[in-house]
Amino acid sequence: MTKSGSAARVLYWFRTDLRLHDSPALLKALDLGPSSFFPVWCWDPNYVLRTRVGVNRFRFLLESMEDVSQSLTKLNSKSQLLVVRGDPATLIPSLCQKWGITHLCFEQDVSGYARSRDESIRKLVKEQCKDVQIVEEQGHYLYAPEDILNKYGKKPTMSMSAVQKAVSSLPPPPKPRDAPKSIPDPILPGKKAERDRISVLKALAETLSDLPHYNSQEQPIDLNAAAAGGDRLPDAEKGRVACYDTVYGPDSATAAKQAAAKDKEVETLFGVPSLASLGMDAVASGALPEAVIKGGETEALKRWNKVVEDKHYLATFAKPKTAPTQPTDDPATTVMSPYLKFGAISVRKIWYDTQEVIKSYKGKDKTSIPENYEGQLLFREMYAVGELALGDEYQQIRNNKISRYMDWYLPNVYDDDGKRIEPRPRGDEASEKRLELFVQGRTGFPWIDALGVSQASVSQSAESLRIDGENPQSYFRVYGVASFPAKYDKHGALVRRYCPELKDFPDKYIYAPHTAPIDVQKKAKCIIGQDYPHPMLDEKEEKSKCLARCKAAYEAGFYGTSKEVLEGKAEAILRKKHGQPNPEEPDTSKAVSKASKIPEWAKPSVGVSGDQKKMSAKPWPTTASKNTGMASKGKKEESEDEAAAAAAAAAEDQEEDGADDDQDPDTADHDDDHVVRPKAKSTPKKRGSKGGAAKDGEGEGAEGDGDEASESPRRSKRARTSASKPSPKKLK
Repeated sequence: MTKSGSAARVLYWFRTDLRLHDSPALLKALDLGPSSFFPVWCWDPNYVLRTRVGVNRFRFLLESMEDVSQSLTKLNSKSQLLVVRGDPATLIPSLCQKWGITHLCFEQDVSGYARSRDESIRKLVKEQCKDVQIVEEQGHYLYAPEDILNKYGKKPTMSMSAVQKAVSSLPPPPKPRDAPKSIPDPILPGKKAERDRISVLKALAETLSDLPHYNSQEQPIDLNAAAAGGDRLPDAEKGRVACYDTVYGPDSATAAKQAAAKDKEVETLFGVPSLASLGMDAVASGALPEAVIKGGETEALKRWNKVVEDKHYLATFAKPKTAPTQPTDDPATTVMSPYLKFGAISVRKIWYDTQEVIKSYKGKDKTSIPENYEGQLLFREMYAVGELALGDEYQQIRNNKISRYMDWYLPNVYDDDGKRIEPRPRGDEASEKRLELFVQGRTGFPWIDALGVSQASVSQSAESLRIDGENPQSYFRVYGVASFPAKYDKHGALVRRYCPELKDFPDKYIYAPHTAPIDVQKKAKCIIGQDYPHPMLDEKEEKSKCLARCKAAYEAGFYGTSKEVLEGKAEAILRKKHGQPNPEEPDTSKAVSKASKIPEWAKPSVGVSGDQKKMSAKPWPTTASKNTGMASKGKKEESEDEAAAAAAAAAEDQEEDGADDDQDPDTADHDDDHVVRPKAKSTPKKRGSKGGAAKDGEGEGAEGDGDEASESPRRSKRARTSASKPSPKKLK
C-alpha cells in the first residue's frame, strides 16, 4: 500500500535482470501488492548508438528480452515486456506521470554508465514525480558490491584473497527464491481492466502519442555505423536507426509485413525490436544465420540444469583446463557468462546449486577456490567491486590509479577535459594496418587467424563482447604462435576448420605454412602470399621489441594517475628509454625473397627451396586488388620430407629460443632471447585488474561491464575484405 492507503501502481524497469526466477527487485516490487504492474524495458540509444555492439551480442539480448516477455504473458495473458524506445532520462519520468506510477522499482547496477544513468533518473523522478517512491534491490551479484567495498576499506579488490577476506565477515548470500506465480494487469489510472492484451497495448500507446520519437532530434555519432567499423549495414545509414522512428513500436519493417492482418500491427506495439530495425543483418555482418548460443532465461536454465546433472564435471571443475586449439562446437566450459551478464539466470541459484553438488559428491578429486566454479563466481565479484571503487576511470588507463601505463600504439585519445574521444582518431598507418589484418583474421599466422574467426562465429570474442574474459595480468606469458598450438593439437583441427584454405597442408606445416616448399603449397592448393597471407610480422623480432617496451614501462612505473601520463609526456619518455623503432607497414602478399627474411623461429635447418626464394606473388586480394599469380618455378625444389624435417627443426628452435616460454614482462629483460630479472626496486608491486585492459572477470563465471560493453567487427574468414576504416578497438 502507498502512504495514502491506496494500492501501489508499480513500474518495474528491467535492465540486466532478464529473468523471473530469483529476482530480488522484481519480487520486492510484487511484495508491494500492486493493483497495476507495468514491466518495462527502455531501449536506450546509448547502447545502440554510443557503444560498440555487434550482431551476435544484440541478437542474444533481443532473444533474452523476447523470452522474458513471453514468460510475463504466461503469468498474465494481458501483460508482456513493454519496450519503449528512447533516452530513459526522458521516458522513465514520462511513463511515471502518464501511467500514474507510485513506485519505480529496479535492480541496482554498479557499472559505469548505469551508475550515472540511475543517478540522473533518481534526480529527475524526484523533481518531476514527487509522489513516486524509488525501490532498488541488489540481485546481480552474490554480495552487494558496496558491502564488499566497505569491508575492504574502500579499496578496489585486486585478488581472490582480497575478496575472500572482505566477504568473510559478511552474511552468506540469500537463498534463491522461486519465480512469481502471477502478476497484476497493467491498468491505467481511472480505468478498468482491459479485456485482452491488444486492448491494453492500444490504451497504453494512446497515452504516449504526444511524445516525440528519438529520431526527431539531433543524433549522436553512431559508433556501430559501417563507416566507423561497426556492424550496421551501409544502406541503413541515413542519419537514423529505424527502431527510433517510434516511441513504442512497431518496427516499420514489421508493420509493413503485417499491415494486411487485422490487429497484428497493434500486437507488436511495445514489442522487442528486430535486428533489421537496428540496421543489422547477421549473415551480412559475418555472423551465423542462427545463434550458436541462444539468449533467454529458458535457455539459461536448460543449460544450467544439464551442468548440474553432471556432478563429476561440476564438482571437479577447474579453469583453465581447456585446449586453445579445440573447435568450438562443444564448449569446454558451461557458457553461463552471457546469461549472468544479462541476468537471464540468478547467480545465487548457480552458487547454491554448485555448493550442493560439491557437498554431495563423494569423489576425492574435488576442486576448491579459486579454480573451482565457486571461485569463478567470486572473480566476478572482484571485478564488480573494482569498478565500483574506481568509477568511470575503470574503463580506461587515464586517471586509473591501478592501471599501469604502457606506450602502446593506437592508444585512446582524450580531449582537453580528459574525456575519451570516440571513435578513436586514426593513428599511425602501420599500426592501423596491423590492427586491420588482426581484426579480419589475415595475420598470416594460422592459429591466430583461426582463433579470431572461431571466436567471432560463436560470439565469444573476449575483447569485443566483454561477456567473459581473463585478467591479463595473471598470465605473463609469451606464446609461440606455431609451437604452442602444436603442443595441444599437431593436426591443427581448429585451423583446418576456420582457415579452410589451409585444410590440405600436412600436419608439420599447418601452423607455419609459409615454411612449406612450393611443391607442398601447390599440392595443398594454397600458395602463401596468394591464397593465404604471408606472416604480417617477424614473430621473434616483435617479441623482443615488445619485451623491451614492457621492461621500460615497468621500470618507469607510470600509472594512469602519474603526472607524466596526465601531462602527455609519458609516451616520449618511454620511447626514448626503450629505443624501439615504430612498426613497419605489413605486407602479407610478399613472398620470402631470401633466407634472411625468414623469421628466425621459422628458418628451415636444411635450407630454403628455390621456389620459396624466388616466389613473387601478386598482392593479397582485397576490395581494391584481386590480382593473383605466381612467379616462375625455381630450378631446385626441396622434397616434402626435407621440408617436414625443416619445419620440425624450426619448431624445436622456437622452443629453445624462448618464443614459447612463460615470460614475465613485469620483470623480464630480453637479451638474445634469454630472460633475466631486473632489480626488484625498479618494479612497483601492483597486481590485479588493469583497468580498461581487463573489464571482465577471470574465469567461467566472470561477468563483465554493464550493458555498455562494446563489440568489434566480425573477423570473417570468407569475406577477406579490407574495411574502409579499422575498428577503434580499446587498446589502452
